[in-house]
Amino acid sequence: MWFDYIILALYALGMVGIAVYTRRRSSSVNDFLMAGKNGLNGWMSAFAYGTTYFSAVIFIGYAGNFGRQYGLAATWIGIGNAIIGSLFAWLVLAKRTKNMTTRLSAKTMPDFFQKRYGSSKLKLVSAIVIFLFLIPYSASVYNGLSSLFGIVFGIPGWVIMLALSVLTAVYLFFGGYFATALSDFIQGIIMLVGVAAMVICFMNHETINWNLSALTNSNELGWFTFSSSNKGLYGNTISLISLIMLTSFGVFALPQTIHKYYAIRDDRAIMQGTVVSTLFALVIGFGAYFTGALSVFFPNLAGVAADQVVPHMLSIVIPTGLIGVIAVLILSASMSTLSSVSLASASVVAVDIYKGTIHKNATDKQVNWTMKILCLVFVAISLTLAILNEKFHISAIAYLMGLSWGTLAGCFIGPYVLGLLWKKTSEPAVWTSIIGSLALTVILVFVFGYDKNGWACSFGTALQSGISCSPMIGVICMAYSMLATLVISLLTKAPAKECILAAFGKGEEQ
Repeated sequence: MWFDYIILALYALGMVGIAVYTRRRSSSVNDFLMAGKNGLNGWMSAFAYGTTYFSAVIFIGYAGNFGRQYGLAATWIGIGNAIIGSLFAWLVLAKRTKNMTTRLSAKTMPDFFQKRYGSSKLKLVSAIVIFLFLIPYSASVYNGLSSLFGIVFGIPGWVIMLALSVLTAVYLFFGGYFATALSDFIQGIIMLVGVAAMVICFMNHETINWNLSALTNSNELGWFTFSSSNKGLYGNTISLISLIMLTSFGVFALPQTIHKYYAIRDDRAIMQGTVVSTLFALVIGFGAYFTGALSVFFPNLAGVAADQVVPHMLSIVIPTGLIGVIAVLILSASMSTLSSVSLASASVVAVDIYKGTIHKNATDKQVNWTMKILCLVFVAISLTLAILNEKFHISAIAYLMGLSWGTLAGCFIGPYVLGLLWKKTSEPAVWTSIIGSLALTVILVFVFGYDKNGWACSFGTALQSGISCSPMIGVICMAYSMLATLVISLLTKAPAKECILAAFGKGEEQ
């Protein structure tokens, strides 16, 4: 497999080269977070959004787990991600976010909340929530990648996770968001080529080809039915809809995806980004879930853990020499997500906690260096959690991601989306959303966990089972956030006029 290792080595050298090339583009906080005063064009912003959206969790955790559970009906998750999570998200949020954050001079989501609602406490609490709940998401990305390399290349999981963390930390530390966006553009191209190659190889494999031919014109293909009957048709339908809702609407309030709108150049770039990100999501999302669903044609994988289904399939289907390309595909998806998540987490601590609360007179240089160091700290914490998760089997990859997405989206989707669209959205409504969603998440994890195993089961069993229900919990919390924010805003006083004027400006249709 020497050729595959050469491909991986060239990829690693390329990422280091990007760090060296962009090292002068992160000398200030604005450069590090926004890629300079001019921002990015539509293509780079779209690829940055798409590669952040789709990580190793999608290819390994979600595709393997839910592809096997729902068959080809799982591809509706990818289609939903393209239509709702990309097209609809960009149409509704991109221009409004760019305009409002520019008027407010907001660099992060907590910074946006403080200036939109006039509350420094809101800024501090939201920053803490973001930092804490992005850690399990980042850890899930590490675990997804280690599963692939462990099965296909025989490399111990901790080795590949350590290498990934070092590589990500290097180009993020030196280049900031511009390095991340540039690498995302290259990684996005790799992902498109890799997905196309993966689908072609799968469709030409004799086992899959024979089974598809034998099932032509049969509902057993699973486009509108399900391969698994353990929950029944009704239960599987509700579960699938929950996954579509979580993964499609969740990105409306995730700081690492919202950040792409902050740094986009202008209206023309936004239009480009809308089209490109939608097409990118359609290809990547459909391709990932489609190949995962083909696991139903490999009966010998029935007893394999869900997180290992796709790696085992790749080792069977993909020929030597091409497996390196597919590995780089997964590696690209992982690194782009990790860098965006690390940047989002480090920025909220440096800008919103350090500069906003601890050291209000900190210079731009001090904040910039703090942010760079915190990127390294976040990478180290996520790596540690990922290694512990792999050792003690705390939770499946897909459910770690679901817990992170669901909690963050549940806290912020109402305050953020309605805050962009509606002047009357109030500070008490934001507090109700954040505190209520956190409490609701904890309560539902244990209610669902004990309900599945009986109320006499252990705390650890209930916790693990409850986390496995994270997609449903996330959807419930997002619905709560939107409803609570709307109702409480109607019942409470709107923010001060100066906050509304600063956010919406004069004569804004919003």
